[in-house]
Amino acid sequence: MLGAYLPILVLVVIACLFGLGSVVFSSLIGQKKPSQVKLAPYECGCEPVGSARERFSIKFYLIAMLFILFDIEAVFMYPWAVLFKRLGMFGLVEMGLFIVILFVGYVYVWKKGALEWE
Repeated sequence: MLGAYLPILVLVVIACLFGLGSVVFSSLIGQKKPSQVKLAPYECGCEPVGSARERFSIKFYLIAMLFILFDIEAVFMYPWAVLFKRLGMFGLVEMGLFIVILFVGYVYVWKKGALEWE
């Protein structure tokens, strides 16, 4: 049973070793000449404006969470589309119900004003 997961474990170990090795190797051979310009925060080529400790509105986080929620729900449609013919009418009804529930949630969020950016 555990032998089936061995290739995945090997891949994860190789990926972790590659990431760690890249960081260690670059820190060993990289140039270390810090300056005021290199240590300054980079903001799309422009001079930084304001403080890095500026507070964000709670609305920002709410919009972000809603985006992630609806984006993840859209990902669930891909496996359904792959197996659509095999699932038949049952799969169509289940996905229709899923989309209706998702739409009801979207309408609820819209009515509550969570998508209004003020």
